[in-house]
Amino acid sequence: MEDPDAAPPTPPAEVARAALNRAKAAARARGLRPGSPPRRSPLAEPRTGSGSGPGARDPQLLSDVLGRLLREKGWTADVSVGGVIGRWREVVGDQVADHCAPETFEDKVLVVRADSTAWATQVRLLVPTLLRRLAEEVGEGVVDEVKVLGPAGPSFRRGPRSVRGQGPRDTWG
Repeated sequence: MEDPDAAPPTPPAEVARAALNRAKAAARARGLRPGSPPRRSPLAEPRTGSGSGPGARDPQLLSDVLGRLLREKGWTADVSVGGVIGRWREVVGDQVADHCAPETFEDKVLVVRADSTAWATQVRLLVPTLLRRLAEEVGEGVVDEVKVLGPAGPSFRRGPRSVRGQGPRDTWG
């Protein structure tokens, strides 16, 4: 016999709804946001559909990733010239490499310093050949000019031969 004071049975839909509401409240208490799309890292690459090919989250070759980074940042020319500077002896030959070395590369200008004025003159005569060789190694238009400097002499701005005051031309007027 049924108890006349007992509550009528709760329909299954209401039981399920109450359980769902309890689960949502527990998730909110833990800091989760039920029902909203999952948060993604701002550094993550955008998803480009699903397919059988490799995706953004698949492992990739280091050379591919570095190549893409260099292209995106515009560093390809600097890195290729850096590679030539690292292989300077192979690019210019042993005899020239023994007497001159690259110093800087900025704004498509490669600065080379020779160890004597005679070698500086010789390398200046070889600049067209050097530019052609650099174009073969790093690509056309990466190095537009080669500036050849002679040896760096001593500076008399400091030390025992320095002049304090107006300088050596102060007596002629």
